[in-house]
Amino acid sequence: MKRTVTHLADGRELIYFDERDDASRDSVDQRELPPPPAASEMRHDPILDEWVAIAAHRQSRTFHPPSDECPLCPSTPAWQSEIPAGEYDVVVFENRFPSFSHRVGPEQGDILPGLVPTRPGAGRCEVVCFTSDHNASFASLSQARVRTVMEAWADRTADLSTRDDVEQVFCFENRGTEIGVTLSHPHGQIYAYPFVTPRTRRMLASARAYGDGNLFADVLAAERVAGERVVAQNVHWTAFVPAVARWPFEVHLYPHRQVPDIPALTSAERDTFAPIYLEVLRRLDGMFGLAMPYISAWHQAPVRIDRDLAYLHLQVFSTRRAPGKLKYLAGSESGMGVFVNDVRPEQAAAMLREVQL
Repeated sequence: MKRTVTHLADGRELIYFDERDDASRDSVDQRELPPPPAASEMRHDPILDEWVAIAAHRQSRTFHPPSDECPLCPSTPAWQSEIPAGEYDVVVFENRFPSFSHRVGPEQGDILPGLVPTRPGAGRCEVVCFTSDHNASFASLSQARVRTVMEAWADRTADLSTRDDVEQVFCFENRGTEIGVTLSHPHGQIYAYPFVTPRTRRMLASARAYGDGNLFADVLAAERVAGERVVAQNVHWTAFVPAVARWPFEVHLYPHRQVPDIPALTSAERDTFAPIYLEVLRRLDGMFGLAMPYISAWHQAPVRIDRDLAYLHLQVFSTRRAPGKLKYLAGSESGMGVFVNDVRPEQAAAMLREVQL
């Protein structure tokens, strides 16, 4: 794999990950762009003990552009996109409308002194383009291309983890307008947070309180023994619907070896991820004969703490519960955080296994 670093017209970093060593990446961004925005403002909620980012500049981000004005497609003589090259394999670049950024502006005073402290929303947000094909999806990628994407995830996780203002790196993909996606080109994102996220803190607190052994490893082992909710497996990975699934169709993918993050995976583990993940995504798409909307979220260890407790895994889940029906987070879920799942996890796993590929 060839890695080439360049910069866009406004100074943002862009990195090409090419599968050919002879790829030429000398195209220059010809656009006239305003300077990138300053970092957002973070406010600490004392009641929930959580940070909230206030990023008003994101109101002006690109929203459902026509396909010939897609900012993630390769540039052409008629259209200059975020990617100057006329073609590419995988590209990562700084988000033009970031929730977190190293471009920190002046600090703001506390909103409620003694109760709601503020701080700059330092960190970094990046966009990961999986392919130059606007009409593709992650499920349609080749295994070789998924391997390149994994190398990009590993590269960015390792690099961002060295920054003083980053405490956790989150690689994810939102797919489908039903999820809220505003750009249809196949892409994901990477958030480098300046704090450990609430969900990760809660998961690690449970793991810490578990006692002997590793909670994640024991759940994985128990699901493999039970087998009822296993959707797919190979020598290094198992994909299963968790017994406590919150979403109608939810699959967790674990490597069989406990590692803290993507960079810690061996070459063999990276190679064998592609076939099992592509199988899961294709089963999801084949469930109702419709492109399944989903969120795919990598759970990695924090950069500096509890790395011995964490266990890298991927969670992919969909809001679709039936053809033409979506699950909405209504009163119980949004108001109280108590999920009510309309599909039994065992039934969901059986339905996924029965999909003809």
